[in-house]
Amino acid sequence: MPAQPSAQPTDHPPDTELAAEQEHLAESRRQLARMRERTESMDASAAGDWVSREYLESTFALRMKQLADDPTIPLFFGRLDMAADTGGSGAGPAECFHIGRRHISDPTGEPMVIDWRAPVSLPFYRASRLEPMGVGLRRRYGYQHGRLTAYEDEDLQAPASDDYSAILEAEIERPRVGPMRDIVATIQPEQDVIVRSELSRSVCVQGAPGTGKTAVGLHRAAYLLYAHREQLTRQGVLVVGPNASFLRYIRDVLPALGEIDATQSTIEELVAGTLRGVNPRWTVRGEDSAAVATLKGDPRLAEVLHRALWAHPQAPTEGLVLPRGARRWRVAAYEADEVITSLRARGVRYGAARAMVPQSLAHRILVKMELAGDSPDDRVQNAVARSAPVKKYAAELWPAVEPARLVWRLLSDPGLLAAAADGILDADEQALLLWDRPAKSPASTAWSLADAVLVDEAVDLVERTPSVAHIVADEAQDLSPMMLRALARRSSTGSLTVLGDLAQATTPWATRSWAEALGHLGKPDAHVEQLTRGFRVPGEVIEYAARLLPHVAPDLEPPTSVRRSRGELRLEPAGRMVDEVRAAVGREGSVGLIVPDARVDEVGAALGAADVAFATLGDEADVDSHLDLVPASLAKGLEFDHVLLLEPAGIVAGEHDRVTGLRRLYVCLTRAVTSLVVLHDEPLPPELGTP
Repeated sequence: MPAQPSAQPTDHPPDTELAAEQEHLAESRRQLARMRERTESMDASAAGDWVSREYLESTFALRMKQLADDPTIPLFFGRLDMAADTGGSGAGPAECFHIGRRHISDPTGEPMVIDWRAPVSLPFYRASRLEPMGVGLRRRYGYQHGRLTAYEDEDLQAPASDDYSAILEAEIERPRVGPMRDIVATIQPEQDVIVRSELSRSVCVQGAPGTGKTAVGLHRAAYLLYAHREQLTRQGVLVVGPNASFLRYIRDVLPALGEIDATQSTIEELVAGTLRGVNPRWTVRGEDSAAVATLKGDPRLAEVLHRALWAHPQAPTEGLVLPRGARRWRVAAYEADEVITSLRARGVRYGAARAMVPQSLAHRILVKMELAGDSPDDRVQNAVARSAPVKKYAAELWPAVEPARLVWRLLSDPGLLAAAADGILDADEQALLLWDRPAKSPASTAWSLADAVLVDEAVDLVERTPSVAHIVADEAQDLSPMMLRALARRSSTGSLTVLGDLAQATTPWATRSWAEALGHLGKPDAHVEQLTRGFRVPGEVIEYAARLLPHVAPDLEPPTSVRRSRGELRLEPAGRMVDEVRAAVGREGSVGLIVPDARVDEVGAALGAADVAFATLGDEADVDSHLDLVPASLAKGLEFDHVLLLEPAGIVAGEHDRVTGLRRLYVCLTRAVTSLVVLHDEPLPPELGTP
């Protein structure tokens, strides 16, 4: 039976109305299948040439993927009945729009489902009784396994009340197993404002746990791909997450919305790609201590690299002599020095300036030819620039520099580092930066993540890094300044959606403020939006975790839960771990057992001995197990219906300092959607207060 409506849109009995909506859903699926069949039947062989044919074939293939249908996912989740026309022509019939994940039309072109990103869909998310935006009635639908089973109406023309949407609340709190789902049916007004922000505007979202910041960022990417399809498809959209497990968790959100054009990556994969561009066999396999990694992530290293690179151009000690026919043309040393000085002042990349040196020298010779009465043209200048004497002389003045070798030399050679870091790094910092046992060559170096970021910076100093149209950077509070600069290079002509929570900063090099992070990202004027209303984490759980905020992020506004359900929070002895795990697995929804990293193997062995099936996060190919054993360091960004957290004190002790440990604990405590069981034998951290 349908949920009790606050108003009926027609005179039909409720059962008849529900049956009509079910038929509309069935017909929408038939029309989606028709659209797919039509696309499949299109023939690219009529194209004028092979390039056009390949373009059409790839376009049709992309369209087929966008039109894919999953019968378990509702095609529409809401409806807008616009207020009747009461203008001078008299009352007219109200328009009705079904709002869904993608546009579906009938054979005549009439829409059966309106894409949630279309302008006409905006009132579904933002209309209220105080500001109905022309909407008479808003309807939400309830589904079970893809079958429409209920609907609920909200009369926006009625006086304001405290009514709430039971269907909306049920959808927000619905148990989930496997990868993250889209939240397109439950986007709140404050979230929708961020989602529909202009492409040219960079946005930073400071979001407390459960506020949906990750989903908001992904939905903004989907919205921008819809609103600026050609530009974003051509220039690219990049989603950057903290680790591979997180990317697997969010992988299905954009495809569920019909968007498959975005690239998903971690910062490590991005810079490792730069290393592979230098040598396909090079990988990130080294480890740095927290102190060394923090120093390598310091923005001062950018200036050190810049100095080391631009120390290579040399002032000439002798002039250039070019034999050409019966004449010998000369460029004096002082003239060549003027060329070098001029190119240094142009502010272009090292490689671009190096390519200009032969042409600049050739131009000097061309001027001398003209003064001698010759009439050379551009072909002569190009021939002079390509001549062996000019190329050799230019290469001596402005030598080629391989970026990875530059970083390798800088971290291996105390003299080179001292010259480049003079006045920037003190002697102790220089000693800390140098490798203890330098490899014999860049090829034999065990590059660390921080090293690879330095190579990425050096590559950009030599040749400009291509920019994409938009980047969504999640958990950005954990990126070092040099990592943020790596993203800035990739968005130099585009915009950013920066997502994170300063209270969840758990790396030694984490940012201290969003103003600082946005400066490193090259977007100091980006708008910062704070989300504090939690929709997924229940009140009892978020209030317990928020006890840590005064100790980890005292300047942030505490989060609040808007859910009517308070959730479940219990503290139990650690010896009950297996029994509590079995009880949680017997309930509906996903289960996460979060443990200190140092105890993953021990706990895994205990579960195996108890014959409890599980997957260890970080080892599995997919995040689709009913029970996941989660190292505390990988919990960020994930959520589970039921969370069991083992030994909070051990999680705190596993970090390099107590504040970071408390932030890690804050992350782990806020992964629960329905229930949280804290298992401990060790005393709880005093910052949590008394149970």
